[in-house]
Amino acid sequence: MFTKVKTQNEINLMRKSGKMLAQVLDILEKELKPGMSTKDLSNIAAKELKKLGGQPTFLGYQGFPDVLCVSLNDEIVHGIPSKKRIIQEGDLVGMDFGVTYQGMITDAARTVIAGKPKQNQHIQLVERTKESLMAGINVIHDGIRTGDIGNAIQDVLDKYKYGIVQDLVGHGVGHSLHEDPNIPNYGRKGTGPWLSKGMTIAIEPMVTLGDYNVRLAEDKWTILTQDGSWSAHFEHTILITEDGYEILTQ
Repeated sequence: MFTKVKTQNEINLMRKSGKMLAQVLDILEKELKPGMSTKDLSNIAAKELKKLGGQPTFLGYQGFPDVLCVSLNDEIVHGIPSKKRIIQEGDLVGMDFGVTYQGMITDAARTVIAGKPKQNQHIQLVERTKESLMAGINVIHDGIRTGDIGNAIQDVLDKYKYGIVQDLVGHGVGHSLHEDPNIPNYGRKGTGPWLSKGMTIAIEPMVTLGDYNVRLAEDKWTILTQDGSWSAHFEHTILITEDGYEILTQ
């Protein structure tokens, strides 16, 4: 389904969904510390979202077994929380979360460092991945094309010579978790599908310290870098407006 122009009521519901999502990620970032398991983070997310009145979008989606994706270090996305997976000092922890509220969905992610960073390049990777997300968001307006967004993201990441994951992309979101069109984190200006005001999209650069090749773990969910390099992931759900954008997940 191509992402639809949302009604005012649907936009208002997505604003509420996105506010819940941001609150939960804020709590997770505050609570995160070395020695926790990735399942601990998932349990916190489930508890807090229930208090806020939202439903976890990821749980059961295409068979995914939990409410939160937690991906460490060379895991790019879709890590399954586990009591046995203990977060270590300096780990890069990617947390990807989806919230459904009265049928409307928002999607967002952030990467944080647990405790003291191991290397300065890990701090830079996190900061610059977030910078690339904001570069992609800042060009959005009514009549934007997906290639314009991808190009803005790529410009930042090419400058730092990072790997841009090509097999995973941003997407439309709202009535479903993943709606068309795909929004790659690279591209040429003036190419790709047109986007118009009232549409809602998820922009999500996934970036590595190595190259862009990926592999699928034995659990058939977790996607890792092929070369073992560490990665970062940031995402926001965006409403396209006539003269710009509104970030719904902050």
